[in-house]
Amino acid sequence: MNSKIRTILVFPIRAIIVFALILDGIFRPLYRPVIRAISGITFIRRLENRIADLPRLAILLCLAVPFAIAEPMKIVGLLLIAHGAIKTGIGVTILAHLATFLIVERIYHAGKEKLLTYAWLAWIMRYVRFARSFYDRAKLATLNWIRLRVLEFQR
Repeated sequence: MNSKIRTILVFPIRAIIVFALILDGIFRPLYRPVIRAISGITFIRRLENRIADLPRLAILLCLAVPFAIAEPMKIVGLLLIAHGAIKTGIGVTILAHLATFLIVERIYHAGKEKLLTYAWLAWIMRYVRFARSFYDRAKLATLNWIRLRVLEFQR
C-alpha cells in the first residue's frame, strides 16, 4: 500500500487513540484504587481465569461487546452535557468510564496474552503504550514547568 494512503487511513485511528488516552489520563487517578480493589475479589479472579481459558476469538468478542457499548456512551455523555443535560451527561459519562475501566480492562487483562497474538491489536497496543508514555512525559514536563514558574514567582 502506498505510504501516503496508509498514513491517511491510519491517522483517524491514531487520533482516536490519543483522544481516548487524554480522557484516560484524566480519569485514571480516580479509578486505579477501584480496579485494585475489584481485582482482588475472588469472584473476579475466577471470572478472569475463565476468560483466559477461552479461545482468542471468544476473548475478543467478550472484550468487544462492552467496549462497543461503553465507548460511544462516553461521547453521548459529553453531548448531553453540551446540550444542557449536565447531570444526566455526567452520570452517563461516569457510568461509561466505569464500564470501560471495570469490565473492559479486566477482560483485556485476563486475555491479554492471547489477544496480542492478533497483529493488528498488538500494533494498536504498541501505539497506545507509545502515546501513553508521550502523554506521561508531557504531563511531567508541564508540571515541572509550572513548579519552576511558581518558585520564580515566590522569589
